[in-house]
Amino acid sequence: MKVSFTAPLWEWDARAAWYFVTVPAEQSDDVRDRPRMPRGFGAVKVRATVGGSTWDTSVFPDSSAGSYILPVKKAVREAEGIGEGDPVEVRLQLLEL
Repeated sequence: MKVSFTAPLWEWDARAAWYFVTVPAEQSDDVRDRPRMPRGFGAVKVRATVGGSTWDTSVFPDSSAGSYILPVKKAVREAEGIGEGDPVEVRLQLLEL
């Protein structure tokens, strides 16, 4: 399963230098509804692509928003020239079934 979306990059208040993109509600519902083995913290393994950067990671449920969040590592932010508040075009491929 693949999902695509654009959302702003944001920094986590609780931990400086950790950046995320929130998966919109509709795409989060698609991720949530896909059958898979349970994992710690409700994480879902994905292959993320932003621009020319692709990496394997997990999306995590954000109970306050009811959506998933995607961590965006420093190497990707630097390679793609994105900073806090910038719109980020994301493609996610779910790796778990």
